[in-house]
Amino acid sequence: MNVRGTILGIRLIDDKAYFLYIITMQIITMGSEILRQKAEKIEKIDSETVEIAGKMLEIIKRDKGVGLAGPQIGVMKRIFVVHVQNDEERIFINPSIIETSHDTAKIEEGCLSIPGIYAPVIRSEAIKIQAWNEKGRPFTLETSGILARVILHEYDHLEGVLFLDHLPEKKREQLLAKYAKKERRK
Repeated sequence: MNVRGTILGIRLIDDKAYFLYIITMQIITMGSEILRQKAEKIEKIDSETVEIAGKMLEIIKRDKGVGLAGPQIGVMKRIFVVHVQNDEERIFINPSIIETSHDTAKIEEGCLSIPGIYAPVIRSEAIKIQAWNEKGRPFTLETSGILARVILHEYDHLEGVLFLDHLPEKKREQLLAKYAKKERRK
């Protein structure tokens, strides 16, 4: 398993083992099957959910990211956080993308789970999303630009999709080879 740091323990939730990466604030990197699994719905928004969201926001500050999804830290639940420049910190629990624009843009993306790899990705320019916040209140957000892009990127993580999956096969293979070479040098 590709994890930066050590695993502190395992917690059983609904008869499934969840590694406790969140406590040490470690990010799971490409190569781990965890990143390819679909996250499960959060049944109850409680203090643990709020704590996880808070830790996730700390991680994106520390690692200079703009978003982070539960699966990237071993939490296989439908939660992600975003904080783009000149905007507030946002928490999305059990999100659903309900609308995307036909207009698209091709902009370079990276990912904390694939450090050092960047590529232009085509995504919808605007979206409409429904989710719950950390207080258990539902909300709907219509947004565009970088915030929409980051939300789509993080939502993909909940579905087991990485930004590389949006690239043409040849470009994806080149970047995977580059990443593998970089990892062998460590």
